Amino acid sequence: MRNQQQELKNWSFKACDETEWNAAQVPGTVHNDLLRQGKIPDPFYGTNEHDLQWIDKKDWEYQTTFTLTEEWKDFSRVELLFEGLDTYADVFVNGRQVLSADNMFKAWSAEVKELLEPGDNVVNVRLRSPIKEDLPKLEKLGYNLPASNDQSELGGLGDHRVSVFARKAPYHYGWDWGPRLVTSGIWRPVHLIGWSGPRLTDLFIRQDKVSGQIAKLTAVVEIEADADWQGNFVLAADGLTWEKEVSLKKGHQTVELGLEIENPRLWWCRGLGEPAMYEFNASLRSSGLDGVVAERSVKTGLRQIRLIREKDPAGTTFRFELNGVAVFAKGANHIPNDSFIPEVTVERYRHEIASAAESNMNMLRIWGGGFYEENVFYELCDEYGLLVWQDFMFACSMYPGDEVFLQSVREEAEYNVKRLRNHPSIALWCGNNEIDSAWAHFEEDGGWGWKKDYTHEQREKIWADYEAIFHHLLPEVVERLGGGIAYWPSSPMREITNDNRQHSLKVTGEGDVHYWGVWHAVEPFSNYNERVGRFMSEYGFQSFPELSSVLKYATEEQLELESEVMLAHQKNGRGNQLIKEYMEQYLPEPRDFKAFLYMSQVLQAEAIKTAIEAHRRNKPFCMGTLYWQMNDCWPVASWASMDYYGRWKALQYVVRRSFREVMLSVDGSDKETVAFHVVSDRREELQAELSLALYDFSGALLSEQSRAVSIEADSAAIVYSASAAELLNGHDSKAVVLHVALKSGGQVLDSQHFYFKSHRELTLPEAKITVEEIPGSQGGAFKLNTDVLARQVWLHAEAEGIFSDNFFDLIPGQPVTVEFRRRSGDNASDAFVSGTPGALSVTSMRDYAI
Repeated sequence: MRNQQQELKNWSFKACDETEWNAAQVPGTVHNDLLRQGKIPDPFYGTNEHDLQWIDKKDWEYQTTFTLTEEWKDFSRVELLFEGLDTYADVFVNGRQVLSADNMFKAWSAEVKELLEPGDNVVNVRLRSPIKEDLPKLEKLGYNLPASNDQSELGGLGDHRVSVFARKAPYHYGWDWGPRLVTSGIWRPVHLIGWSGPRLTDLFIRQDKVSGQIAKLTAVVEIEADADWQGNFVLAADGLTWEKEVSLKKGHQTVELGLEIENPRLWWCRGLGEPAMYEFNASLRSSGLDGVVAERSVKTGLRQIRLIREKDPAGTTFRFELNGVAVFAKGANHIPNDSFIPEVTVERYRHEIASAAESNMNMLRIWGGGFYEENVFYELCDEYGLLVWQDFMFACSMYPGDEVFLQSVREEAEYNVKRLRNHPSIALWCGNNEIDSAWAHFEEDGGWGWKKDYTHEQREKIWADYEAIFHHLLPEVVERLGGGIAYWPSSPMREITNDNRQHSLKVTGEGDVHYWGVWHAVEPFSNYNERVGRFMSEYGFQSFPELSSVLKYATEEQLELESEVMLAHQKNGRGNQLIKEYMEQYLPEPRDFKAFLYMSQVLQAEAIKTAIEAHRRNKPFCMGTLYWQMNDCWPVASWASMDYYGRWKALQYVVRRSFREVMLSVDGSDKETVAFHVVSDRREELQAELSLALYDFSGALLSEQSRAVSIEADSAAIVYSASAAELLNGHDSKAVVLHVALKSGGQVLDSQHFYFKSHRELTLPEAKITVEEIPGSQGGAFKLNTDVLARQVWLHAEAEGIFSDNFFDLIPGQPVTVEFRRRSGDNASDAFVSGTPGALSVTSMRDYAI
């Protein structure tokens, strides 16, 4: 083989209007380089974000010098490859311009052999301000395009929202959970690649038909040859080999090779089986002495994934089917893990994906306002058995439709569909987030009110540009290159008819749903039980991070709900007040702001628990629930279930329980009758025992009963119901708790604590909780007891890690055992390892309530 690759390092940077060069980190961003050089304060601390808006108005330059040996002259081609440039960039090699980039979401390369010389060579990258670059485009258009989350005012631009013109991560311009930090930089690695002879530039294992009996596949390999060549194309996997003769012409070409694997090991998502993977090794082999002249390998899992949309009595289904098995999707929406993407380490990615797996999830949705994630994200989803709903990077905005923009989008889509299509985790390509429902072209009074700002001619032009991208360009790319993965134009959306008319605003029997009545419309939690669609792809409720995380961006003096810093780290307008208003409805009054932080997490968990249980109880009508959101891109009050530092909030623990394979749900929403639901995702029938025990808050058993229940495979049903009066049997509804458990084979499958009154109406006693280390656990497991009822018991560890359970209720005489696992280090293959929590604190709701 005749190829060599060298990563370019040792970069320096400066502002283009300055002369002093400083050390830079590539991959990286200007903001992080300025921070490392001590030239700006931490953008995430206090209100520093507001003072750093000057950075995106300047042009920046990066430079490196690299040394080449004489052997590089022997290669027939030498390519300079930038895996990611953010965003408008001119690249020079030894003073000669070789490329001009304008899209963050794809790689950029240039043939540079004739410009290189033995010894030192210089690469310069001039990054043009995305703001200065795009303001003229807005002026030329003559009117703003809708971009609700573009925080142009904070950026000093007034109402000039330019984010829609850049093929750059939309959230960099601000969102209702994220800061406005418009980055520039070389955000993925840079390589110099020398090669001669043919080379394999892409290998795709197209899955034509996959079942447990046979996998019919096609290896699609793209080859670039510097001259005509003859030989053999060989593919090997799992001890099997396939081969064909090939005759290559100079230039680019595609070769296909059909193959079959009998009785394949299938890739399954979590809960259905093992996520088996195969490695396919492709090579070009000469019949002469050269032997292997080029090779390439990919890993993939063999599976068939389909989006099933079939008419039924309730409307049209919206469900995923994996290897012929219907999947109830349980998961969350994922946003970027950092405002500065190169700062996200492999360990941080593994922590997030492992947390999703620990929480019994089987799907994550990559939301369309971020970026197409790093390869390691999808590799981890493949490994852990998590399906991926993949948005294209368009969200909550209308976009231009000129030919230059469309061509850029086409290249971006082709690049990313090809980059990701071997990952078995990819389940769906979705055109955008919320644009169809926001614009609502065919409903005059529908949508977010955008249309009223435009003339009829402008409306038609804006909608035509929308259709060009989402109804024509993107589906064509997915159909041509995606290997059979389904495409859905927008989320949420009800239906696509022959004239492309969608109506996506209402919860109906069709399509997917974003339900925000709870939170944005201040509807009660009980509405989650009523607003259930076929697939709930977004819904959410906010909370604050824990105190230790808040103190990363604020001082003790700033711990007040309406302080300048708290408002700076709350991007959702009335967000802090909404949390307070809901808290006044559902929870006891917190003692102070620190108590408010804890209560906000309990409140958030209660809201999303109500939603998840409602969605799962309604299967198979509803076949998916993805709450908003899994993670944060900076320390902030938001909808996330894990904060920026990866610390699990109360919600993450509740999600873990609510996404169990077999879930028990107790519904007393009609006040008169209590219904006991069991939801099973198992593939076989289940025989179990339902036990009910009524206790007073001192732990005295007041009554108990049990009954045998039968649960059908993959079903949801009410297994028992009784009147509240019957269950109370004359006891005070404000002073008792009903412990409900579902048992089978000597194991508790799930349990719930049910209260006959709201949390706010209960009079909680002062609880004394004892913590006893389990002998032989080496300080990693504990037994908790209490003298009286303790609600929402929170264990907080000094060490970073997770507990086997947290934010649970304790009844006297019913101890709970919990284990702690530390968050592992950067090079660990497991996200969590055995360890001790260090200093351990244990509190309950009574400790925080007035």
